[in-house]
Parts: sequence; structure tokens; C-alpha cells
Amino acid sequence: MPAGGDRPKTAFVLAGGGSFGAVQVGMLQSLAARGVAADIVVGSSVGSLNGAYYAGNPTQEGVERLAAIWRGLRRRDVFPFGWRTIAGFLYRRDYLVSAEGLRALVDNNLPYRNLEQAKLPIHVVATNMLTGATVILSEGSAAQAIVASAAIPVVFPPVRFRNLYLVDGAVSSNTAVKVAVAKGAKRLIVLPTGYACALDKPPAGAVASALHAITLLIARQLLSELQELDGSDIQYFVLPPLCPLSGSPYDFSQTGVLIERAIKSTDQWIADGGLEQPNVHTQLSIHKHANQS
Repeated sequence: MPAGGDRPKTAFVLAGGGSFGAVQVGMLQSLAARGVAADIVVGSSVGSLNGAYYAGNPTQEGVERLAAIWRGLRRRDVFPFGWRTIAGFLYRRDYLVSAEGLRALVDNNLPYRNLEQAKLPIHVVATNMLTGATVILSEGSAAQAIVASAAIPVVFPPVRFRNLYLVDGAVSSNTAVKVAVAKGAKRLIVLPTGYACALDKPPAGAVASALHAITLLIARQLLSELQELDGSDIQYFVLPPLCPLSGSPYDFSQTGVLIERAIKSTDQWIADGGLEQPNVHTQLSIHKHANQS
């Protein structure tokens, strides 16, 4: 739906969060069912994967197809760990796993090859590994851009893209709020993945712990970037992240549950007038539950 009439140019902004990216899929299903659409899409890390797919088929049918892909995902599809992986890291490499699984996931499911071929403008956010600068990818290989945006340092290798070494957008600007504004959006609909706010102990395993830490960083980045917009002419609407939320962004066994919870949560938020109350971000505050010290 192009911008027009009284509606300002609208961007869907999708943050990162590993397997919690399933939450965004439920959010997109709820928005699509109500005809809420974007003019541009900005995504970072797993948000770049969801955002790129949505930009290629921004319809309710397209989002349902994305949900079907997520429901079929297993951890080994994205993080194919094994003894050979560990041995390779210890003796030969500076990363844990190759990004071939993630690359295949994109190649096998994305309905276009280059970013500029999407039905909606899609901007993928990554980080220059050498300088820490935000890099915005809007044309060229969609698979390469998405893999670069999701290349968690140490877990995945950096991606060489146009003479740059790129890693996960979380390192510089995971929520991509500023990128959406720079691209001319006057109305932002932000789809956070949230973080495991109800854990009673740290996640087990190095990768799970690292991903949990990244989701905490993302939550703080998002809140900070939105607060900077207060007092400006930019309207933003933040879909409520799931709460309470436990588990790990490294665990893909609960994607169906997360999708369904996100649909219900977003449905309720819209019914309660969420899209009529701009610039509210209280639900993003870092908090704790009764079981936490």
C-alpha cells in the first residue's frame, strides 16, 4: 500500500533476536489480517530475514507462508553444531559454524534474488567489522545481505560484501530506527522480538548465553533510539513484546507457541487502541519477575 492521503510514509522496523524472531511472524500475521501495511521495511539480524520475506510478498498469504517456514525450522538448520564444528573452531577457525545453513534457508525460500527486486523497498542493516559503522544494504544479493546482517561475531564468519567485512547489525544499530527515519519514514511500526525476561538462571551453554546477552542489548538499544525521537515529528508505535518470556533465542522448538502468543498479544493491543496511541514505549522497560533476585 503506497503512502498517500493523510497517512505518512510508514516503515516496519524489525529488530534481531535469534529464534525469538518467531514473535515478529505472529505480529506480522496480526497486522496483515487487519490491513496494516508498510511503505518500506528495515530489518536487522533475524529481523532482516523476516523483513526481506515480508517485503517480497507483503500480503496475508505471504506472512502465512513465512509462518509455515518458521514452524518447520530446527536449530540445526541455522546452527549446525557438532564435534567437527568444535574441532574446527579450536584448531583452524575464528568462528564456530559456517553460514551455509542460513544461506540455504534464504536461497530456498526468498521469492527474489536481489534486494531491489522486492515489492517493497527493503533496507538491511549490518555492521562494518573494522570500524563499527552501520552499513545499510538496499540493493544487490539479498542472501548475502541477510547473512551479513545475522552474522553474530564468533558464531558465524564475517561476510565479505563490496570490499567490506560485515557482521550482525546488533553491533551497531540493531533496531534500525534511525535507518528508517533516514530513509524518509515519518511513521514507524516497530516489531521487537523481546528478551527472556522471566529466567530464573542464566541460559546453559556459551552460544545461548551470548544470544541472551544480545537480546538484552537490543532491548536497551531500542528504548534508547525511540526516546531520542520524542519531541520530533516522527510517530512510532511499538508492538508489545511477549511477557513473561522464558527460554532461549537459541532454541527453535517453541516457534509455533511464540507465533500464536504474538498473534493474540498483537490482536489485543490493536483492539485496545495501540495504533491510536503513538510514542508509547513503557512496555519496553527492562524489568524482573517475582522469581528473580
